[in-house]
Amino acid sequence: MSASTSFALLANATSIPWAEVPAWPVAELVRRTAGELTRGARLCAWFGVPEGAETRLVAVLAFDADNTLAVGRSAPFTGAYPALTTTHPQAHLFEREVWEQHGLAPEGHPWLKPVRKNNGNAPANGEFFRVDGREVHEVAVGPVHAGIIEPGHFRFQCAGEEVLHLEIALGYQHRGVEEALAGGPHLATMSQMETVAGDTTIAHATAHATIMESLAGTEAPLRAQWLRAIALELERLANHTGDMGALANDVAFLPTSSACGKIRGDFLNLTALVCGNRFGRGLVRPGGCRHDLEPERVAQLLERLKPALADTEQAVAWFWDAASVRARFENVGTVFPAQASEIGMVGPAARACGLVRDVRYDHPAGWHRFAQAPVAVWPSGDVFARARVRSLEIQRSGQYLCEQLATPVEGDLRSELPPPAPETLAVALVEGWRGEVCHVALTDAAGRFRRYKIIDPSFHNWTGLALALRGTAISDFPICNKSFNLSYCGFDL
Repeated sequence: MSASTSFALLANATSIPWAEVPAWPVAELVRRTAGELTRGARLCAWFGVPEGAETRLVAVLAFDADNTLAVGRSAPFTGAYPALTTTHPQAHLFEREVWEQHGLAPEGHPWLKPVRKNNGNAPANGEFFRVDGREVHEVAVGPVHAGIIEPGHFRFQCAGEEVLHLEIALGYQHRGVEEALAGGPHLATMSQMETVAGDTTIAHATAHATIMESLAGTEAPLRAQWLRAIALELERLANHTGDMGALANDVAFLPTSSACGKIRGDFLNLTALVCGNRFGRGLVRPGGCRHDLEPERVAQLLERLKPALADTEQAVAWFWDAASVRARFENVGTVFPAQASEIGMVGPAARACGLVRDVRYDHPAGWHRFAQAPVAVWPSGDVFARARVRSLEIQRSGQYLCEQLATPVEGDLRSELPPPAPETLAVALVEGWRGEVCHVALTDAAGRFRRYKIIDPSFHNWTGLALALRGTAISDFPICNKSFNLSYCGFDL
């Protein structure tokens, strides 16, 4: 699809003066955005920017085939506007969020309710969709769960064991991250970025560092970009391996479950070898990285990486060789390609539906401009496909790491950043292990954050889990849920 559009065009990890972002009356912004989405663009972000007593809407679109992003905004307004969701469901949660945060009502929205807050700030207090019928019953799960996991509420409408509809209520982990970033960057900003979703520390830290570098009109040294890519793939390896073990545990396949739990720790320890923290905190900073890899530790990293990859390959081979595993995963929790595209899914969950969506390939920035990991895609859209994509990405990330560590990049690790440009909008996309991490920053006249928007991949994909349960036995919810393994806190912010 061509990126010929009336929106302002820019590349990933770049910025544009706020005055150059085209503005239209809000109805025209909705119409133009709908037109681009119909032509095949994706909605990366849709958010409000307060301007006195009024608010502007900002749309960030991705033209994946052209490696291009596009930005547009509305004129300031209050009250209502025609909903984008009525024609493009991928705007569904974005418009609910804008209504919650700014009071802008999308007229015609099919299910307008808060995303993170409600009566007394308790998300599950709101109205839930109900299915009528003599044999229909309702099952409520959470927010407190049996395991040591974050809180979320799942409301099932069932006919016997069959799930007719699932509605997911989140917001219990809402911490006000975006509100805290206003006026920044502050001394606490980097720590807040690293804890948006703790298991995605490297991806969110890299997105923020890239934003700051874009606002400064520069980029990190190549060696720092190389080291960030190394850390990002280690983060992917650790989480995908842990997910494979968790999926095995959910179908009582203990060999893979036990092995992957241990190997996940091995990959986390490799990240600790790089920077002293198993989740990568303290490594990525605007302008570069705080820790380096001297030749001795590069050799040690390779020496420990290769047996961990071999152990993972063996554990996953046990998994795929078991007919009982395939029987539980195949044709369970299916999301069809058209559905995945319609709701804007990203990451491994989207690629498991046959969609080729990977920021490293579609919108390469940093070191991925020079060395890309192959994209793993599977067409069936079920639990099997989501597990299969993870196992393929483990192989390819492992191969990528071995290649990169064999030829380290020389040069400086850090550079001093000029002050952020005033009245400027910057966009950064990073392919985290769950999918596309999107950060958008708008500065004021002093170069401080006027608005900072974060979209974790889970924001796009929770609706996919709800669709995956339709027509499925409620007893399959655990493996469907684990096959997505979405973030509660990354969504809740």
